Amino acid sequence: MKLGVMQPYFYPYLGYWQLLNYVDEYIIYDDVNYIKGGWINRNKIKVNGTSVYFGISVKKSSQNRKIYEHDISISDSAKERLLMKVKRAYGKAPYFKDVYELFKDTIYCEKTNLAEYLKYSICRIAEFMGISTKIYSAFELKFDCTNRAQKRIIDICKLRGTTEYINAIGGKELYDKQLFNEAGIRLNFLKMDEDIVYPQGKGRFIPSLSILDVLMFNGKEEIQTLLKRYSIE
Repeated sequence: MKLGVMQPYFYPYLGYWQLLNYVDEYIIYDDVNYIKGGWINRNKIKVNGTSVYFGISVKKSSQNRKIYEHDISISDSAKERLLMKVKRAYGKAPYFKDVYELFKDTIYCEKTNLAEYLKYSICRIAEFMGISTKIYSAFELKFDCTNRAQKRIIDICKLRGTTEYINAIGGKELYDKQLFNEAGIRLNFLKMDEDIVYPQGKGRFIPSLSILDVLMFNGKEEIQTLLKRYSIE
């Protein structure tokens, strides 16, 4: 059984979904400390040929508290402004109508807890993309792990009965394959192809934007192809 573990992000880039699609079980790592200025509550979209941030506000965010210990802070008027920003950016995109409705549904999710809010959007986007991986929340599973860093990941793998742990390539320097091998777990890394390009409207192609950008310009068949554009190391 292949397992992936990643923090919850706001409409993350394509590589996030490639990993989610590749594994059998995916754990949203929401019981670790919140990171300010990261991708948990924001991402980037293309507006008038330039990448700009879009996202949600977090109430009294602190790096001394877990992700699941935070709430979102976004009014209905702020949600409408966010929707309008996306509409201005992608109103002429070929798949705007369906993707906009998906985005609207996730933005107006009634959950106010940050972890629950993000999990809802991740599950909805995965369903929209045709991904059938089982998705769990680390907080909901209540892992009783005393170790930290990669040893905690090994503990989680053992608790889930996994034989192979897959991490995004960005964490390659943080993990030791020998340590995983000694625990009877194969450690591999997923690397998104660097030459991925798709029609993106006006201006030069900007890579690694939010998955929202990918969905606006690609149909279901193209998305399935993009989900497989990676290598395993």
